[in-house]
Amino acid sequence: MHPSDYKLLIFDWDGTLADSIGRIVEAMHVASERSRFELRDDFAVKGIIGLGLPEAIRTLYPDITDAELIAFREHYADHYIAAEAVPSPLFEGVVESMEAFRAQGYRLAVATGKARRGLDRVLKAHGWEDYFDITRAADETASKPHPLMLEQILAHCEVGPEQALMVGDSSFDLQMARNAGMDSVAVSYGAQSIEALNAFEPRLAIDRFSQLHAWLNQQV
Repeated sequence: MHPSDYKLLIFDWDGTLADSIGRIVEAMHVASERSRFELRDDFAVKGIIGLGLPEAIRTLYPDITDAELIAFREHYADHYIAAEAVPSPLFEGVVESMEAFRAQGYRLAVATGKARRGLDRVLKAHGWEDYFDITRAADETASKPHPLMLEQILAHCEVGPEQALMVGDSSFDLQMARNAGMDSVAVSYGAQSIEALNAFEPRLAIDRFSQLHAWLNQQV
């Protein structure tokens, strides 16, 4: 399939559009300390970014009880929301590229491991409440890598999986795309290494967001 044949572009948020990975790692460490759990290293925490928060916490701490999970989530949210009083910036080239995609007639969507409340907060902070055709958050559908959120986006946009492209920085993004029968683009500047992402055979790996725009604009 040629890059110009795609009609729908679906983006992860954290680590793909927004430079927020450092804040997520810090908030997870703070929540671990406040919960008196053994700290996991940065590599381990980055490895769960992209999952819904409950799934991420249980991956790091498989023996956590339901009550401990509730308290951990509250500690995490308290710290992260305070840090996000100044929203994490969008990566260089994101605004310009997204405007170009819209002008070219692409359908645009977000598929994120964030909760709906958190996603709405960051969309509002960037003035993007009504920017995307549809957004899906982990707490209103199935967590990545289950393909449900992509299937819901495809249905809403009335686009087949062969005409859609998932752009993400985690193995969960690319596995989700594969599970949905969809092509993917790997982002090297986010949570996980490009070596880990290449295992999922993305159509493209990018080091800067603007490279996606250049690739999609290739002529036949």
